[in-house]
Amino acid sequence: MAGLFFAFDVSVMPGLAAGDERVYVTAMRAFNAAIDGSPLFGTIFVLALLASVASAAVEYRGGRRATALWVGAAAVAYLAVLVITFTVNIPLNNELAGTDGSAIVERFKTTWVTTNIIRTVLCTAALAALARALVLHGRATR
Repeated sequence: MAGLFFAFDVSVMPGLAAGDERVYVTAMRAFNAAIDGSPLFGTIFVLALLASVASAAVEYRGGRRATALWVGAAAVAYLAVLVITFTVNIPLNNELAGTDGSAIVERFKTTWVTTNIIRTVLCTAALAALARALVLHGRATR
């Protein structure tokens, strides 16, 4: 997810913002439809949190408390991503789909883009926490 959000931050959204409004709206609607229409994407998007929570529980029960804390930190960061996605980004996507588009483009260029950067940072932090947990797990299980 960090990579997907980062790609939007550095290429997709700036590229769309450089074009005309009609192209911006059409492209965002197409991106959203492709993601919404992908059961694989939705499954992976949610399973990432569940896998992190399950891994934290396994590490904790195995007595690897430090590892569990790092995995738990990753889960909390990713949970924040889901909250932002479901409370900000998806409602904006839905509003874009249900309007002529022009009324919401500026909110996309500000609110949607800003929250996407926050999601990128949170996913990157979660990835770093999982990497640290992996190192600790490897040391503890040698």
